[in-house]
Amino acid sequence: MTGPTGGRRVPLRVTGHSEGVNLAHLRDLPLTYAEVGATAADLPAGYRHIRASRRIGSGRDRFEQAADAVMRYGMLRGAGLRVTATTEVAQVGSDVLGRLGPFVAPCRVVRVTDEPNRRGFAYGSLPGHAVSGEEMFGVRYDPADGGVYSEVVAFSRPATWWSRLGAPVLAVIQRVVTARYLSAV
Repeated sequence: MTGPTGGRRVPLRVTGHSEGVNLAHLRDLPLTYAEVGATAADLPAGYRHIRASRRIGSGRDRFEQAADAVMRYGMLRGAGLRVTATTEVAQVGSDVLGRLGPFVAPCRVVRVTDEPNRRGFAYGSLPGHAVSGEEMFGVRYDPADGGVYSEVVAFSRPATWWSRLGAPVLAVIQRVVTARYLSAV
């Protein structure tokens, strides 16, 4: 199986299962969706949408602690994913390989937010991911009440035959994992 990348064809070795998949396989793969960066604005039509947040504490120190964890893929790890990435701290262009059981979630960081009261990153799906789309992991400090909130924003749709077939189950899994993300930091 091959996929387009800038006019040339690159073999796709990512199958949805973790055997033999590593970060080197991701380097030349294209994103699987066109709406790159859309988790920062209006979510695109034609996808399942998630917008979720949870208060995780209060105070500037709590915000800084949670922000550091988020930027080091802590929401993913805390939700039970095994994570390998090309960078220790998320930055635009970092390739990320999440594993949950026998399945892999190959992604690339497409946006980083580094503001005084908001930190996080968004990554997009690469070939071999069960879904096509983007997910943002962040933390927000509200100076009005001192609250610290974890946030997840995502849009996705099935990208493989088996995720289309199991779409109802996949939606439940996404809700459960999103709840884990929010409490992970």
